[in-house]
Amino acid sequence: MNNDRVPVADSPFRHESSARDAAPQFVLPLVARIERATPPARTDALATAARAVLTMLADERSTGEGEWARVMRDWQDARIRKVVRRARGAEWRRAEALDGITVTGTSAEVRVFPPVPLDGWPKDLARLQVSGTDLDDPEPVPPADPTAPVLWLNPDLDMSAGKAMAQAGHAAQLAWWELTDKDRTAWHDAGFPLSVRPAAPSHWPALITSGLPLVRDAGFTEIAPGSSTVVADHPALR
Repeated sequence: MNNDRVPVADSPFRHESSARDAAPQFVLPLVARIERATPPARTDALATAARAVLTMLADERSTGEGEWARVMRDWQDARIRKVVRRARGAEWRRAEALDGITVTGTSAEVRVFPPVPLDGWPKDLARLQVSGTDLDDPEPVPPADPTAPVLWLNPDLDMSAGKAMAQAGHAAQLAWWELTDKDRTAWHDAGFPLSVRPAAPSHWPALITSGLPLVRDAGFTEIAPGSSTVVADHPALR
């Protein structure tokens, strides 16, 4: 279990310049399996991406003297970038052959990989498309379970599924940083239950002033720098 604590005040999602910009930059790659005939449901893909980030953070290879620990530390010392790409067929099989972890949801599969240099992606990941991650929910999405963690999306922002997956992963990571070791262990042992839902417009102002972990996007893609995107509502942090 990862016991390294990162203060929320040092969150790298602030859009202003900081020492983190001067550090070597890395990115956490996530690849969503999106087959033409059987694309995953959007909400399930977002939750699966968030659980994939948590799974990577908690993996023994990412901590202590594990084989991914050094690059995980380097990644977290700089801007915490995540990029979601899509794969299908042979592309997905090549991605699965690389070191990483595949996390499955009800309909979604997301593979997360150790961080790579910003301009040094492995060939089989670099060739994958970032666009084309527009997904829908074919069935009505049930209300979130209030007893489990909920990642609340800004209802006023229009994000592609890929962008929203990365933002959900950011929010899950911020919650992970704030939890005690005991609460981290409990969440891990339970399989990282969580849901991702758009917040009610009337509820969003209270969420962003609640003191719960809040993602402010750096503005590299799709939305304006400093935009509030997701609030991580974990019961242990209320």
